[in-house]
Amino acid sequence: MSDLDLARLQFASTSIYHFLFVPVTIGLGFLVAVLHTMWFRSGNPDHKRLTKFFGTLLLINVAVGVVTGLIQEFQFGMNWSAYSRYVGDVFGAPLAMEGLAAFFLESTFIGLWVFGWNVLPRRIHLLTVWLVAAGAAGSAAFIMAANSWMQHPVGYTVDQATGRPELSDIGAVMTNPVFVWGYAHVLTASLVTGSVLMLAVSAWYLRRGHHAEVFTRSAKVSIAVLLPSIFLALGIGSHLGVIEATYQPMKISAAEGQWETCQPCSFSAFQIGGGNNDQNPTKIIEIPHLLSILATGTWNGEVVGMNELNAQYQEEYGPGDYVPNVFVQYWSMRVMAYLGSLAALVALWGLWLIWRRRLPTARVFLLVATWAVAFPFLMNTAGWMLTENGRQPWIVQGLMLTKDGISTSVGRTELIISIVVFYTIFLLLGAVNVYLMMRYARRGLELEEPDEPVDDDQPRVPALTF
Repeated sequence: MSDLDLARLQFASTSIYHFLFVPVTIGLGFLVAVLHTMWFRSGNPDHKRLTKFFGTLLLINVAVGVVTGLIQEFQFGMNWSAYSRYVGDVFGAPLAMEGLAAFFLESTFIGLWVFGWNVLPRRIHLLTVWLVAAGAAGSAAFIMAANSWMQHPVGYTVDQATGRPELSDIGAVMTNPVFVWGYAHVLTASLVTGSVLMLAVSAWYLRRGHHAEVFTRSAKVSIAVLLPSIFLALGIGSHLGVIEATYQPMKISAAEGQWETCQPCSFSAFQIGGGNNDQNPTKIIEIPHLLSILATGTWNGEVVGMNELNAQYQEEYGPGDYVPNVFVQYWSMRVMAYLGSLAALVALWGLWLIWRRRLPTARVFLLVATWAVAFPFLMNTAGWMLTENGRQPWIVQGLMLTKDGISTSVGRTELIISIVVFYTIFLLLGAVNVYLMMRYARRGLELEEPDEPVDDDQPRVPALTF
């Protein structure tokens, strides 16, 4: 592997690993806020027990997610200093906003929420958990704005002296169509992730008959959130294909392995062969017109093939191969779409059982729901690979090639050593995260002591004891 391949491997591994925790934090943060609101409105102690139970799982993922995010940000200066120097005047703005605004909001109020039980007025305490959820969603917004600028650069001018892009319109960056639809997709995918995780934990307890009445409530809440979220995610993802075909047509063509221009275009369920060295794969079960709908939003829309697009890019940008890894694109698309469809079926199945009042005793469904916890993590990883691999060989679409963004001062030895170190850290963090999640998820609900009265106007400050 070349130094470029090693640097890409390191950053891809870090990004994928970090993105395992981001959707959990956003989705579970929202659901914990919903449970807390239910307790605030009803006064039912079971809702409070569920809030604290799933709140503990949320805190574990927040802690691990912060660590992996810091590792990712350090790589901009270590392995990708040429890229950072080139785009820093644009890329740095949303990253600074994320750190100074959204992350600060989330980290501050998560502390107030954790230590505010029976201390803060109840309305203020409820507000803190919603601000935690808002902070997590806000962090994702600024990160997605920066990433979307790499997919479709807007709101910048090129400095004639340095040749580097400079931010000229932050409003254009924050209204970038790639960002608007991509961020909506991330939010809905996060709600799917959080609700499937809550459903899986609830189903595990219901299968064993532990706290059945309490976890039936959390299972119903998770299904109520999962059902609209998964259909919104599928619908938004479908329109996101139209956005990609507009600004990154090579990405959507590679997702179907479409080498030649077609009109109308079919979508294959799967194929045998394919890849950059095989332009004539055997496509199985082709669905007529579906690719035209996904790429153009019309029944008979034209999809430009990779060969024609590659020739256009060579004429515009110079000699080179502008086709991404077709195998990764093709199967990432299908893993995401097929697992999303399965998650939708699980949600509909759960809704039917709720309607029939058979949810707590439906053994087959509870088993499927428990193991379905893997679906959103595989879907999110596939979606991230589809987005990032499809931009190659560009690190900033149309402005900078990935090969030009690598640090020239980092040698092969440093790259290999850092990869080994990072992988070791990831394994340790993953083991700790799984251990803590399993331990606290299986510990069950704590016996809830009666609430101490708290004046909604005056917070109670506990006396210091030594």
